[in-house]
Amino acid sequence: MTTDNDTRPGQPGEKFTGHGSEWRPSNLSPTEAQRATAWVEQKIDRRSMLTNKDRVADVRDEMWQLEKDGQIVVHRITDQHKPIDAKTLYGWTKRIPTTQLWHHKSCGQCGNIPGYPVSLLWLMNKMDIKYLDETDQTSCTAWNYHGSGIGNLESLAAVFLRNFHQAYVAAKSQGLPEGYYYPLVHCGTSFGNYKEVRGYLIHSATLRENVTKILGKLGRLVDGKLLIPEEVVHYSEWLHVMRHEIKKHQEIDASHVRATIHPACHVYKMVPEDAIYDETVLDGNRVAVSTGLVQALGAQVIDYKTWYDCCGFGFRHIISEREFTRSFAIDRKIRVAVEEAKSDVMIGHDTGCITTLDKNQWISKAGGEGKAVELPVLADCQLAALLCGADPYKIVQTHWHASPIEKLLEKLGIDWQAKKVEFETYLEKIQTGAADQLYDPRLRITSGPGFKPVKREVPVPPPQE
Repeated sequence: MTTDNDTRPGQPGEKFTGHGSEWRPSNLSPTEAQRATAWVEQKIDRRSMLTNKDRVADVRDEMWQLEKDGQIVVHRITDQHKPIDAKTLYGWTKRIPTTQLWHHKSCGQCGNIPGYPVSLLWLMNKMDIKYLDETDQTSCTAWNYHGSGIGNLESLAAVFLRNFHQAYVAAKSQGLPEGYYYPLVHCGTSFGNYKEVRGYLIHSATLRENVTKILGKLGRLVDGKLLIPEEVVHYSEWLHVMRHEIKKHQEIDASHVRATIHPACHVYKMVPEDAIYDETVLDGNRVAVSTGLVQALGAQVIDYKTWYDCCGFGFRHIISEREFTRSFAIDRKIRVAVEEAKSDVMIGHDTGCITTLDKNQWISKAGGEGKAVELPVLADCQLAALLCGADPYKIVQTHWHASPIEKLLEKLGIDWQAKKVEFETYLEKIQTGAADQLYDPRLRITSGPGFKPVKREVPVPPPQE
């Protein structure tokens, strides 16, 4: 099915959209287009959500009832996880486990920003936090769902519960009981997706029935029932409740650093009632994660008028309308932070946001229109690791970032040139085959139903003559 203003490759007016032939112009009026994309400028804070709005129900209430009725099993956060209570948008209590954590890694972080997860693990090592970097996990597949539209709720729910079931049973490989580790989600996209899908599962008996059949075939049920987590916890929430403990390890003064915060849509706009708000952070009016940590570490948090905007990533248009993504990231976020807030660094807490804001700044130099802008973009855990003495290259891995970081390092009193020389020497050592580990490799395991260990043989080098 086509429309009169369709264009085809090789024809006059040809354009590349990144979509297949089934995609066609929507022909929306300017008013309709504005209405369709209004979510981009959606502002969510305590005032906006509590004014003339009906409060939503707490999905956990129905979850506990389903368990009481024998329909599901809930993976509980217990005293062994040393939880710290936080308050969400409506004043509800959310329990954040602080130890015995199962790291649910991020595909985008590991592939594009490796210093992101490394900084988090480094902080936990420094604080003697118990965790498992378990390898038997998958991507949440939410990018496929949001970016292409070809996913479905059954697949999203099955992946969600399959990964969290693995977190529940992973400790058995160490001779520890089920539930010993609790999952900590690294990616904001996974975090928002999992919370949304958990709500669908709890509210829909049909979805639970369909997913139970799938997980039954995978051996991923507990007593024949779906296992649903008490809380879906994001790493930035762990940083928030641990911020005062992290402060005890701080080595570098950040009081002269002006930081702007980009709150991720999937962290605080998706299922907003679950986002943490703290009366000690911006008077409790905005989402507390990242901001609370940066304040605790002594940096100046500078407000800016587009704090609530999306970074421009948006999943689908980063694939097919990426010039919109780039212009939005520069003109609605980076330029405002630089010119209005005089920011030294922008801090975020989501994979897609950090990637978009960091790696698209070159576009401000294109076309000759407007002034080029540059701003270091880091995740909250990267800044925290830097301030606690982590190596800017070996651990924080700032060399993977496209935005220039040197001025920020100089402002923090870090001799980046000397550190770079040390890092290059370190790389030469690694190239010779010398092993180096961030943690005990026994904390990086593979297990799970149906897994068969593969015998690994280490080749013996020939004798030296």
